[in-house]
Amino acid sequence: MMMLRYTLACLLIFSFGLTSSSARQAPYALRISCGARHNVKTPPTYVLWYKDIAYTGGVPANATQPGYITPPLKTLRYFPISEGPNNCYNIVRVPKGHYSVRIFFGVVDQPNFDKEPLFDISIEGTQIYSLKSGWSSHDDQVFAEARVFLMGGTSTICFHSTGHGDPAILSIEILQVDDKAYYFGQGWGQGMILRTATRLTCGTGKPRFDEDYRGDRWGGDRFWNPMRSFGEGGDSPRSTENTIKKASVSPNFYPEGLYQSALVSTDDQPDLTYSIDVEPNRNYSVWMHFAEIDATVTAEGKRVFDVVINGDTFFEDVDVIKMSGGRYTALVLNATVAVSGRTLTVVLQPKGGGHAIINAIEVFEIITAEFKTLRDEVSALQKMRKALGLPSRFGWNGDPCVPTQHPWSGADCQLDKNTSRWVIDGLDLDSQGLKGFLPNDISKLKHLQSINLSQNSIHGGIPASLGSITKLEVLDLSYNSFNGSIPETIGELTSLRILNLNGNSLSGKVPAAVGGMLLHRVRFNFTDNAGLCGIPGLPACGAHLSSGAKIGIAFGVSVAFLLLVLCALIWWKRRQNILRAQHIAARGAPYAKKRTNVSHDIQMTRHGHNNNHGQARTAVENGPSLLS
Repeated sequence: MMMLRYTLACLLIFSFGLTSSSARQAPYALRISCGARHNVKTPPTYVLWYKDIAYTGGVPANATQPGYITPPLKTLRYFPISEGPNNCYNIVRVPKGHYSVRIFFGVVDQPNFDKEPLFDISIEGTQIYSLKSGWSSHDDQVFAEARVFLMGGTSTICFHSTGHGDPAILSIEILQVDDKAYYFGQGWGQGMILRTATRLTCGTGKPRFDEDYRGDRWGGDRFWNPMRSFGEGGDSPRSTENTIKKASVSPNFYPEGLYQSALVSTDDQPDLTYSIDVEPNRNYSVWMHFAEIDATVTAEGKRVFDVVINGDTFFEDVDVIKMSGGRYTALVLNATVAVSGRTLTVVLQPKGGGHAIINAIEVFEIITAEFKTLRDEVSALQKMRKALGLPSRFGWNGDPCVPTQHPWSGADCQLDKNTSRWVIDGLDLDSQGLKGFLPNDISKLKHLQSINLSQNSIHGGIPASLGSITKLEVLDLSYNSFNGSIPETIGELTSLRILNLNGNSLSGKVPAAVGGMLLHRVRFNFTDNAGLCGIPGLPACGAHLSSGAKIGIAFGVSVAFLLLVLCALIWWKRRQNILRAQHIAARGAPYAKKRTNVSHDIQMTRHGHNNNHGQARTAVENGPSLLS
C-alpha cells in the first residue's frame, strides 16, 4: 500500500512578504572547466569557467560533449581505476550557505575509451546519483544536480567507480541559492538534500536555462527540459508575451518566462497526465507551476481541476485565477509523496467539463544527508596513508565511511549514535606491500578494536601511543620490519585479546606488564625476533637494566674515557720535561767533573770506612758512582 503525505505550498507571496533580489549581494558562484589550464568564457552568455588546478587527481584530456545542452568546453578530467575507486574534488573557501551543485559528464575524445562510463556521484559524503545506461542520449541525464547546504566552508564532490569505465567529468558548478529555497515543510533543512529528478517547461520545444530566461541569479541557473506535449492529441500548447506577476520572487526566484508557455488539455483528452520513472521506496517533492495565460479563461470559476498523484488527490478544486489573485499571475503548488513503486504519475482532472492547464513541473528526490566521520579520525587516516605509503589503488579520498555504498577499503566503520558521527573501529591492511612507518597519529583512532598490518614491510619502532587506544582487542603487526623494543604502554591495553609481533626485528626484554598478560589469557606470538627475551618461549635475558641505568652506565664510561685521555696527556707532558732536563745536564758535564773532585775523594774515604764495618755489602748495594 503506497504511503502518501503532502504539504500545500501555495506560494501566494504578498508584497509585504517579498524580499527584493536587487537589494541583495550577488550570490557566490564557482564554475570549473575540468581539465582546463586556463579560464574560459563560453557563448551565448559568456559565463566564466575557472581553470582546473589543485582540486583533485585524475588525468586531463580532450572532451566530447554528449548532449545538446552540455557546456561547450573542450577539456575534461577522467579518473582511471588504477588511481582507486574513489576520487574527489575538494573545493575550499566556500561560504556557508545553500547551494545548487551541478556536474556535467563528458566522454574522453580518444580511441579505445568507453563512450558511456557508468559511475556514482556523492556530495558531502551522500550519494546522490548513479549513471544509467543510455544517459548520453538524453539531455536531462548528461548532468546531475542537487540542492545542498554547505556549512563547513568546503565542498567535496566525489566520483565512485562501478567497474563500467573511468569516470569522466566535464564541469562542476557551485551556485548559491536562497537559504529558504524549495522549503517544503517538515523534514526540510540542513540534513536534507534535494536531487533534481526532472524539471519541465511545458508548451515549448526549446530547452532553456534560467540564464536564457534572464532569470535572477539567486535561482541557481536551473535547466528546464522542454515538454511540447504529454501525448499526441491529449493537449495543446499556449503562450503569451504578457508580463507575469509574482514570478521572480524570493525564495525560489522562478524566471518570468517560465510562465509564458503552458499545456492545456483537450476535449478528446480532458485529463493532463505526466509520468516519470523513479527509484522505489523514496520520498519525492513535486512542484507544479501555474499561470492562467489562456485568453479564453478570463474569470474565476472558468477553469477548476483536481491534482491527483499516484491515485491520491492532493489538491481539490484548483482555480488558478482565484488562488493566484488574477490572470497572468504565478501560482506554485507543492506536494511531498512517498513512493513505493517505480513510477510517479501526476494527473490534473478537470471539473465541470473544462480543461486543465500547467506551465511547468519539478520533481526532486528527497535524500537524507549521511552522517560524516569524526574529523580527527579522517585526519589521522590521511596521515597514516602518507606514512605507510598506501598505494593509490586504495582510493582513500573523501570520507572513509560515507557514502555507505563506497567506504574506504581497509577501514571498518561504525556509527556512534551518541555523537551521530561515524568512527573507525578496524584497520585491515595485511599483505598490501606497505613500506613506510607507523605514525603516532594512529592513537587518534580512539575507537579502534582491531589492527591488522601483518605481512608488509613496515619499518621503525612500534609507537608507544598505541597504548592509549583503550578499546583495542586485536593487534597484529607480525611479519614486518619493526625494530627497537616493545613499548611498555602495550601492557596498558586491558581489552587486548590477541597480540602478534612475531617475524620482526624487535629486541630487548619483554616488558613485565606485557608478559603479565599471559595471566589474563591474552594470546600472543613474539617468535622470530632474535633480540627479544624474558618470557617463556624466548631466550633468557642477562642482567636487565632500566633505561636510566643504561644511560648512567654510558655516561660513566664516557667520563672514564675522558679521564684516561687526560692522564695520558699529563704523563706525556711530564715525560717531555724530564727528557729536556737530562739533555741540558748532558751538555754541562765537563764543568760538573771539575767541580766534584773533592767530593770524589771524600766518597772514596767513606767507602773504605764502610768496608771495615760490613764486608757483606756489595757493589750493587752501594750503587754505581755518579762521577768517575
